This record gives sequence, C-alpha cells and structure tokens, in this order.
Amino acid sequence: MNKTKALHLVEKGKNGSQLNLIFDYIIMGLILLNIVAIVIETIPGIGNIWKEQIEYFEIVSVIIFTVEYLIRIYISDITHPAKSRAKSIIKFICSPYGIIDILAIAPFYMPFIFVTDLRFLRLLRLMRFLRILKINRYNRSLYLIWDVIKEKRSELLTTVFITSLMLLMSSFLIHYFESEAQPEQFSNILNCFWWSVATLTTVGYGDIYPVTGAGKFIGGTIALMGIGLVALPTGIISSGFIDKLSSKNKSVCPHCGKEI
Repeated sequence: MNKTKALHLVEKGKNGSQLNLIFDYIIMGLILLNIVAIVIETIPGIGNIWKEQIEYFEIVSVIIFTVEYLIRIYISDITHPAKSRAKSIIKFICSPYGIIDILAIAPFYMPFIFVTDLRFLRLLRLMRFLRILKINRYNRSLYLIWDVIKEKRSELLTTVFITSLMLLMSSFLIHYFESEAQPEQFSNILNCFWWSVATLTTVGYGDIYPVTGAGKFIGGTIALMGIGLVALPTGIISSGFIDKLSSKNKSVCPHCGKEI
C-alpha cells in the first residue's frame, strides 16, 4: 500500500471519502465492543463462560489496532512533517493521539516484555479502557467540542485558578477552626481539602462536616459560592459551543458576498 492510499484510509481528506468513513466506523465499533468485553469480564458467571471468546476477541482487536498504529507511523512524515523521517515518527509517537494509540495496545504486549506480578497485570487490563479515548479521532462531531475548549482555554484556566485558590483558602480556614473540635476529621490540610472539594461542588457527602459556629459559616459560604463557581466552566463552554454552531450555520450571499 502506498502512502497516499494509506493516508486516505486512516486520515480524513479535504472532503473525506467513503473508505475512510467505513474505516472510522469499524474502529469506533471495535473500541465500543472492547469496552463491553471489559464490562462482561467483571460480571460473575458470565465472564467465566465467555472468557475464551473474550480472549480471542482481545487478540483480534490488538492486531487491528497494531496495524493501524503501524500505518500511522508509516505516513507520519505526511501527517507530522519534520526535518527527517525519524523526527516525524517521534513527533507522531509523542503527540496526544500517538500516546493514546500506544496506550491502547501496550497492556497486551507488556507482559511479554517485562516480568510482572498479578497485581500489575490487573492494572494493565484496566488501562484497556483508555481505548475509548481513541473515539475522539474518528468522531468528527467531537472536534467541535475540542475546538471550543481550545478557543476558551484562557477563560477556563482562569476559572480553574480561582477554584483552586478557593479550595486552598477554605481548606486552611476550616482546618484552623475545626482541628481542635474534630482532630480526627480535620487533622491535616489534605483531609480538609477533601471536605472543600465535596462542599464547593455542592455534593456534600456528609462524611466530614463542621460542628463549630465558624466552621458552619465557612461551610455554608463555600457551598453557596460553589453553586455559581462550578457552573462557570459550563457556561463558558456552552456559550462557545453556541457561537461555534452559529458561525458554522452562517452562509454567504452569492450576489453581495455578505453573511446571511
């Protein structure tokens, strides 16, 4: 297979192609079936009955994902141009999608390379769930959300900074007022930080709560502020999403050249 055909198979061209669309759907279906297989493995009885079939399916899946990964390395000098082919390959491997691709197949090959114990093998099997991240590459509609996040990253980072600052301040304050009354629950800043997260997100699990007057005042204030603060990222992404859809739906008048 030459590089042009390989590129048209795994990468969407300017207008896309039927072959590329079929390839995308096959990979997405395979990823979802892998997730279903992981779920079935955890169900007592059913997992044991289908154990052999799941193992065969895992082998087939890894072969397909490996071939896809090798094709992307093969065309890396086109998709990730650099001064040399070796640098293009490294550029692809270190890219976000390249990392996700290798994580999707690494759990299968690592036990053959490294001597591992059973606990580590269980962790590797859990890493197979990361294959769901590959769907973003093949589902074109998800690119819209990613574009919105990139455009609004400065506003989102500001919100994250303010939220982190509030979590730290509330953790220090609640530790100062509650550590003597409840030394076990508020023994250190890390325990207080868990309380701050649960309170600021208005979840309020109730496993740790203040009993002093000052602590209750701080808790109530943080909970009320959390209602608005946690909603900020949602509002930012929603407005950006609406703007993006509006710009996509705009058309240009063929006579005057103005947007309509």
